[in-house]
Amino acid sequence: MSLQVEKLEKNMVKLTIEVPAEELEKALQKAFQKNKNKISVPGFRKGKVPRQMIEKMYGPEIFYDDAANGLIPEAYEKAVDECEMELVSRPAIEVVQIEKGQPFIFTAEVAVKPEVTLGQYKGIEVEKVDTTASEEEITAEVDKERDNNSRTITVEDRGVQDGDMTVIDFEGFVDEVAFDGGKGTDYPLTIGSGAFIPGFEEQLVGAEIGKEVEVHVTFPEEYHAKELAGKPAVFKCTVKEIKVKELPEADDEFAKDVSEFDTLEEYRADLKKKIEERKAADAKAKKEDAVIEKIIEGAQMEIPDAMIETQAEYLVDDFAQRLQMQGMSMDQYMQYTGANLESMTNQMKPQAKKRIESRLVLEAVAAAENIEIGEDAIEEEIARMAEAYKMELDKMKELVSEEEKDNMRKDLSIQKAIELVTEAAVEK
Repeated sequence: MSLQVEKLEKNMVKLTIEVPAEELEKALQKAFQKNKNKISVPGFRKGKVPRQMIEKMYGPEIFYDDAANGLIPEAYEKAVDECEMELVSRPAIEVVQIEKGQPFIFTAEVAVKPEVTLGQYKGIEVEKVDTTASEEEITAEVDKERDNNSRTITVEDRGVQDGDMTVIDFEGFVDEVAFDGGKGTDYPLTIGSGAFIPGFEEQLVGAEIGKEVEVHVTFPEEYHAKELAGKPAVFKCTVKEIKVKELPEADDEFAKDVSEFDTLEEYRADLKKKIEERKAADAKAKKEDAVIEKIIEGAQMEIPDAMIETQAEYLVDDFAQRLQMQGMSMDQYMQYTGANLESMTNQMKPQAKKRIESRLVLEAVAAAENIEIGEDAIEEEIARMAEAYKMELDKMKELVSEEEKDNMRKDLSIQKAIELVTEAAVEK
């Protein structure tokens, strides 16, 4: 095999790969063996037709596609090793020459990892985030737990109030004619939830159980049922049930019921600690993002479109896998949303570009700071993996390849670079 490398614009290269004629002949013979049972020639049983006869009748081109598909992956992989460049996109393959008795020639246009020129990456100024928990935030957490421990009671001695959980019958009319989909029986509706069109729920306030009330509304102009959009309507409604939530008092007894503490004061102190830990974690993540964003702004790099396209495709694949874990296929998702692979890939491109930029500048920081990951760190990472997967350490070590260890080193060096630039940042 021979290889020629041509540098193109914007960190792209064209690899011209030539495979000897004898290798092409082997691939053609393999393609013949694969397809001979599918080809019919008068006077011959299927599978017994000589290759020369098939090529005479249908032309030698009949086996070219399969032969090319058999040759390209291995030849491309060898070319990647030989060119000694870090290629970072899927190749765009084009067959230049395929002919019996001649070398097989194809090209592969592919992105090369861009070089990064760093600007400032230490002493980056970022906004300081307050991580203290206010009394209002603590009370909100207490109220959330009170709501979780509430009980529902039935009310019969008053009319509907805002926030009540009701059960209603209703029927809607436009121009005094009932319309399709406008009727409901034993429908659960929480007043103030915004579940119905604007103005509907407010008019039920004061309604008494068993007494019919008329609710006058106008459908929004953008309403999904076009025949109703913008039209005034009357709903005849009857409230059948009214229920309210009864929340426990926020006192020491409540604290004992919902926590390990004996007093409300201790419970609130623990909530304060947890809120501040959560806010500190959020602040740390925001600080990292802000620092990396400013390092990207100060750096110079030219990212090939093909690299972004490939990363966007990876993100779509990852999204499809997460959908699968939730019991939904990508086909189902696209059917529900009206999306397609092309539109989803385009939608992912800004995120893909941001990921690439972040990775590239952090790799550049790791290189500039001579960050190296020793074997001890790799051992610790493998031990964490073994614990996470409930596997014996020796067995996990056997499963981890050298390539995976190299990826671990890269990821750990990136993490150290993040810690370095974040710790060096100045909060104002």
